[in-house]
Amino acid sequence: MHPDQSATPTRWRVRPALPVLKLAGAVALVGLGLLLGGGDPVPIGVSVLAGVGLLGWAVRDLVAPVRLAVDPAGVTVIRGFAGQRRLAWSQVERIAVDSRPRLGLRTGTLELDAGDSLHFFSRYDLGAEPGEVANALRMAKFHAGNTSAGPAEQP
Repeated sequence: MHPDQSATPTRWRVRPALPVLKLAGAVALVGLGLLLGGGDPVPIGVSVLAGVGLLGWAVRDLVAPVRLAVDPAGVTVIRGFAGQRRLAWSQVERIAVDSRPRLGLRTGTLELDAGDSLHFFSRYDLGAEPGEVANALRMAKFHAGNTSAGPAEQP
C-alpha cells in the first residue's frame, strides 16, 4: 500500500486470517488440555489460561484490525487494547525499521518515534513488510511538507 497526495487515508491492518488462526489455536489449546489433562486441574487450568490469552489477542485483532493509518495531516496509531492516537507529522520525529535475526530468520519492526511515545509494528500488525510501510510513511511525510528526514530514518 502506498499513500498518495489525496486526502484518502492509507491503512495497514492485520490480515483477516490471523485472528481466525488465533481463535482456532485457543480452541485447540483448551481441547488438548481437556483431552490430555486426565482430570488433573493443573494442565487443564494452564491450557484454559493460555487459550483465554490467545482468545483475547484474537479479539483485539477483530475489534481493532487497523494498526496504522496515514493521510496528508499525519498518522493514526493503535494505542492500548483498541484505542487510537492521532499524530501530526510535526510530532513524528523518526521513522525507522529495526531488522534483527530471530529464530534463524531476519525480521523487521517498524518504529515510529513521536518524542513522548514510541510505536512498534511488526509485519503481522501491518499486513505488509515494515520496510515498505516505512518508505510509504516517509513519502507521505515528505509530501506533507516536512522534509526533515535525517540519516536516522534510513532502514
